Amino acid sequence: MLSMPQTIIHTNGEAIYYPSVFDGDTCNTLLAQLTEQINWQHDEVVMFGKHIITKRKVAWYASEGLSYTYAGKTKEPNLWSPLLLSIKEKVEMQTGATYNACLLNLYHTGEEGMSWHRDNEKEIVKESSIASVSIGAARKFAFKSVEDGKKIELMLESGSVLDMRGPIQEHWYHALPPSKKIKDLRVNLTFRLLIK
Repeated sequence: MLSMPQTIIHTNGEAIYYPSVFDGDTCNTLLAQLTEQINWQHDEVVMFGKHIITKRKVAWYASEGLSYTYAGKTKEPNLWSPLLLSIKEKVEMQTGATYNACLLNLYHTGEEGMSWHRDNEKEIVKESSIASVSIGAARKFAFKSVEDGKKIELMLESGSVLDMRGPIQEHWYHALPPSKKIKDLRVNLTFRLLIK
């Protein structure tokens, strides 16, 4: 059964939130499998001319030949695993979009987050859906308008999918604010459509 959508943003792009796409028992199983089976590595980025290794871990999975460059680093893909393909299929059913790549982030605690950014790299098909799947600890997620600084916040619950599409990456920043109160693990999968 499909989850009922909640529209978070409907101007200058769309952000549609689907709660409980994966149920609690499924999330517990997925969290264990993703933690163990994914080829996790610490992220390496270049910021302000400095080479930084992050606490959070990342992994890049995609169809063969689809590399991805952000923050000054190019990632070559791991090939799809049966686990990721099964998650991708369920997300595609929910959003009605198709994806050929996935960036995964592993946040050990709430102290690890992501600052304001836009997923507007040249490899991504312009205005295509980016579907963010949350497994594990619930985390606050924030949008900020490029034009006027207006902010919109929501909680991303375990098992939810946030579908960002249209010109949203042009008009809105997004971030995962850190929180010292959260002690539990969260895995985030962002499914994308890259130019072949």
